[in-house]
Amino acid sequence: MKAKLQQVDCMSGCQRPQTLAVRQNGKTAYLFGEITALDLPNILTFIRMYQDSPDGNFADARPLGKLRFKAIARIPADVS
Repeated sequence: MKAKLQQVDCMSGCQRPQTLAVRQNGKTAYLFGEITALDLPNILTFIRMYQDSPDGNFADARPLGKLRFKAIARIPADVS
């Protein structure tokens, strides 16, 4: 999987700054807020799980640790 990091000025997460968006064509997209350096191990776990998931959805988010509580949005993939 090829990942692209991109800094943007605003993701409209002002109440929960330091946001992270993860998306891939054909998969559910995610937006997380209040990300810190301590979240990095869980972010890497998330990326691996996301890569392995055919649709970007997870039956069990517990492996993501506290990151699962930092989700702001989950946007279903466009299935049309």
